[in-house]
Amino acid sequence: MKKPIFKNYLTIVFVMLFSVTAFAQKFTTHSVKKGETLEGISQQYKVTPESIVALNREIKGLSELKSSTILVIPLDAKASEVKDVVVTKSKSSSENVIVVQEEPTGFETYKVKKKDNLYRLSEKFNVSQDAIKRYNKELYSVQLKKGMYIKIPKYKKIIAEENPFDSGDFENYTVKPKETRWSIVSKYGITMDSLLVLNPDLSHENTYVAAGQVLLLPKLAGSSTENQTTQLYTSYVVPAKKGFYSLEKEFGATEAEIKALNPEVKERGLQEGMEIRIPKKKADPTAVNTDNFIFYEVKKGETEYSLTRKLGVKYKELLALNPDLESGFKTGMVLKLPKNSEGDFEVKNSLVIENVNLINSMNLSTKPNLVLMLPFRLDLIDVNQKEAAVNSINKRKDANYSLGLYSGALVAIDSINKLGLSVNVSVLDNEKSVSKTKQLLMNSAVKNADVIIGPLDAASLQEVAVRVGAKQIPVVAPLPAKTDVSLSNVFYSIPSDEVLRNHIFSFIKENRTTQNIVVINDAAHATVKNLIVQEFPDAKSLLLDEKFAMKNKILALLSSKEENWVFLESDMQNTVNSVVSVLNASINDRIKIRLFTTNKGKTFDGDKINHTHLSNLSFTYPSIEGDEKYDSFEKAYKRKFSGKTPDKFARRGFDLTFDVLLKLAFKQDLFEASKFVGETTYSANKFDYQNKGASGFYNNSSYIMAYDNMWIKEIKD
Repeated sequence: MKKPIFKNYLTIVFVMLFSVTAFAQKFTTHSVKKGETLEGISQQYKVTPESIVALNREIKGLSELKSSTILVIPLDAKASEVKDVVVTKSKSSSENVIVVQEEPTGFETYKVKKKDNLYRLSEKFNVSQDAIKRYNKELYSVQLKKGMYIKIPKYKKIIAEENPFDSGDFENYTVKPKETRWSIVSKYGITMDSLLVLNPDLSHENTYVAAGQVLLLPKLAGSSTENQTTQLYTSYVVPAKKGFYSLEKEFGATEAEIKALNPEVKERGLQEGMEIRIPKKKADPTAVNTDNFIFYEVKKGETEYSLTRKLGVKYKELLALNPDLESGFKTGMVLKLPKNSEGDFEVKNSLVIENVNLINSMNLSTKPNLVLMLPFRLDLIDVNQKEAAVNSINKRKDANYSLGLYSGALVAIDSINKLGLSVNVSVLDNEKSVSKTKQLLMNSAVKNADVIIGPLDAASLQEVAVRVGAKQIPVVAPLPAKTDVSLSNVFYSIPSDEVLRNHIFSFIKENRTTQNIVVINDAAHATVKNLIVQEFPDAKSLLLDEKFAMKNKILALLSSKEENWVFLESDMQNTVNSVVSVLNASINDRIKIRLFTTNKGKTFDGDKINHTHLSNLSFTYPSIEGDEKYDSFEKAYKRKFSGKTPDKFARRGFDLTFDVLLKLAFKQDLFEASKFVGETTYSANKFDYQNKGASGFYNNSSYIMAYDNMWIKEIKD
């Protein structure tokens, strides 16, 4: 069943809901001590156990609370009542103020001006940005535009109480560069949910946090004199043959530090069976960031055994980085891991994402509604005249692309059916026309879609995305599409030029030793040349000029001592062929050359380019597509289409459709699936969508390809 993404996000917003009067809700935090129970804590604060569980989902269903768990406690008995709210800030104070509002008393119609944005309107009308979006649902998928009419909710005027988190248990924390929400909650030993409660202004639609942003957080354990003695060291029984050197390696504590805490050690030395105190190392507040760590959120039912196997680290390593593990694993706990950890996972935005087997994780009781909206151009093709129809299709790229994508999609649907999943499929011809697209949007299949693949042109894609955005229906762009409007519900399946460029840069950095880097570019690619030099400051460069012979200038840049790795950046086929010929002719026993480019495009595939020379130069480049191998897809395609070999659009149609349907069968929601599923690889395409908030989801995966003895092969990173 499809669920709007904004409702999913609301399930993790820990603001309390009220029905009649409006007032400020106060909270505090409580560090669980050994032996304490939920009932005892609720009696201590005079609230219900249910209200505590509502604010701390990680303890739901636990029969015993783990010591050192940080709980958020409501300080008002009405906290368990449920109704919609609006969270605002007091204009008279720079401190956080939580104001819980009842339903709007009415609405004001407002015409958006040129420089308006949600933040300014929020300040102007004293309502939250979430409240404005809630009553103008189109703003979940599009940005404010001049001339747009929106509804501003009006509420009863209320007096905000002072900061409900002003006790000595909290402190203001300034976010440091390269820190993430995950690193912050890990450092403070709280859950992501608690962070949202304490900081209601944080967005619930993404995990962004800015350097310099001030957050309210519970004071770290050990920062007050009351709990220093129990929080700054751990007890340890000395085993046989244990010395200070091995203790320092294991715990990071020096001999002097151990002796300072243990006078008996100072007098008698380390002895087997002696119980000593080992000082805990305080976390360096600048060290918990994405440069040093990655992060993992503990799932329900996970144990020491399952986690250490999954994460590829020893328990001692986990404990050293996460001292709170002494009290056991807790659902929702965020663990720090070394940056170089290796296991059955990948890292996405500094967070560990497990490798999910989508086929084994399918929910076969679902029946996804798939819409393919492509420009088949049946308005221009007479299907009754076979020869004329074929000629018309061959002349029209849009129809050719559409039929290729569609044919691959049909094989994907057949394959998914064989796995036991039924799919409702609707195929619509938008004729590459915005007006026709608008008509199709009235179709019931579109209104009930779980996902729409297409259209191909940017104008039609934008129209579809905006119109279905209020219902949070995902739209997948099969081909490159650029729009001036932010489209949060669009999945851009083609990796950007920046992704391709960064991939080849990473490949070279990982494999380079002493190679001589050379950049040869035309004037149109000066920006790319600057980016290459920025990554490789010792690179030599040459600007191509058709008016002058360039051979001698190229030869002057080549080294006879180190292998030459040459970037060639140009879209002019004649120029590219000339440079390739010069480089090929320069190869000898002393001069070794390998050719690269950051974006191959169509230039290097042209008829004027000598592909033998490219092979001699081991031409290497980033690519959207991988090897076109003879695989199960190609076999199925040939069976279905009388031996016809699939082109790259058919492969893309298969990969894209198969990926989308598997993810829908996994989470029944493409937005949710993108949070939990890392990189997926199919026949010739792979996908790893990164959520960029209002801008949409972007595929961050690509291949490195190279010419090798007249074959083009994928190079594994």
